[in-house]
Amino acid sequence: METQQRTVVLLLVSYPFIRALYNIYFHPLSRIPGPRTWSATRLPFIRSLLQGTIVHDIQKLHRQYGPILRIAPNEVTFAQPEAWDDIFRPPQGQFLKDPIWWKRPPGRPMSLISAIDPDEHARIRKALAPGFTPRALKAQEPFIQRYVTLLADRLRETVLAEPTSRMEIDIGPWFNFTTFDIFGDLGFGESFDCLQNSRFHPWVALLFNSVKAAAFVSATRFYPAVEYMLMKCIPASLKKMQQDHFQQIVDKVHRRLNYEMDRPDIMSHVTGEGDGLPIDEINVTFMGLTTAGSETTATVLSGTMNYLIQHPDKLQTLADEVRGRFKSGSESEMTLDALRNLPYLNAVLSEGLRLCTPIPWVLPRLVPPGGAAVCGVSLPGGTPVSVQAYAMNRDPTYFHRADSFLPERWLAETTADAKSPLFGDRREAMQAFSLGVRSCMGQHLAWAEMRLILARLLWNFDFEAPEDKGKWLKWEDLRTFLLVEKRPINVGMRLRATEG
Repeated sequence: METQQRTVVLLLVSYPFIRALYNIYFHPLSRIPGPRTWSATRLPFIRSLLQGTIVHDIQKLHRQYGPILRIAPNEVTFAQPEAWDDIFRPPQGQFLKDPIWWKRPPGRPMSLISAIDPDEHARIRKALAPGFTPRALKAQEPFIQRYVTLLADRLRETVLAEPTSRMEIDIGPWFNFTTFDIFGDLGFGESFDCLQNSRFHPWVALLFNSVKAAAFVSATRFYPAVEYMLMKCIPASLKKMQQDHFQQIVDKVHRRLNYEMDRPDIMSHVTGEGDGLPIDEINVTFMGLTTAGSETTATVLSGTMNYLIQHPDKLQTLADEVRGRFKSGSESEMTLDALRNLPYLNAVLSEGLRLCTPIPWVLPRLVPPGGAAVCGVSLPGGTPVSVQAYAMNRDPTYFHRADSFLPERWLAETTADAKSPLFGDRREAMQAFSLGVRSCMGQHLAWAEMRLILARLLWNFDFEAPEDKGKWLKWEDLRTFLLVEKRPINVGMRLRATEG
């Protein structure tokens, strides 16, 4: 009996080592380049995820091992432009979302984001799509203009309150205030009043505070027993906080659905007969869209402004374009249609999307049953595969001076000039809104908000880097916990000289 017990203990102790050796040398993915420590066990990946360094660590590994990288015993990631089409627009058989990352929380109904089944996703997307078309955006423009005007007003009040009429502020929260207020109105018929009160609504504040926790919960899913114990150990008070957080969205949806007047907002398209959604799916879907439609846009604006103030020549070029196109006293002419045709504004924002990727790591999809090839590599069915947008966007193989802020790389005259060092850039590598049937529906809204917010700010204010270079933010230092963790983006600002 004692011998049997020793044998069992020995097997239990030796199993992880035997499994690690199998993963390194005999696993079907053993031929894929990657560090042995990451190939042997999921633990290095999880440590990197919880530390918030996942995109930077994988970027370094791609530089070392190449564009096709094994980052876990059963997972491969790509920093190669062809991966976009191979994974998101395959000729046959969708690569479905990996349930490890995408499955819906227990007790919650299906949503656009958590719908893994293609038919379920298509049904929900069909109901939402009319609210995100260019035609719908035209009708929604007055709502967007209202909050961008309020942003300018609040910042003007802030600057004028300073005796020197020049001050330094953290501009990042102001972008969040604006994007959350816009989506609140478009989604629920009421804003979060962030701009009105010059502070985050409690719902938004709790969202930011829970980002790290979401990464931790995702990590436990690789070990079901750990996830089970974690779910059992969640205090009742925390569960109530989560429910109260969700209930605020439910209440907003309920109030919006009780409106008797017609509004050309997003919600108006999902409540009708036929293609309308059940109320529980509306609640969960709009909770996810509130984050996806607000936080990502604010991230790009924050990063773009951070680069602009550190490149005064680019900032001046953009300000000159905006102010030259809209003469003093004609700010009302700054419509979404008019802004769409400003080449340098579009170039600046495209470069901001490249360097300040709002979703730096595109979460995994699963290779279809029977296997498929990605970037010429045959992979077995069920293999999680992902695209490393951050690493690819900053890869010198695809972009000249890849870590530099060069909006000129997106101008038509540059793309057509074979003598330019930027001519050979692989611009198709940058797909900030993804591709295929699950591409971002809100990309028209995001572009409209980014153009209008940046242009209106540059029309009203002069910006510059903070005088203390110690306050300059290096975007590459920011950590990622599924979303990019924010740090202060200090800018010096004053009213335009012509208005002072």
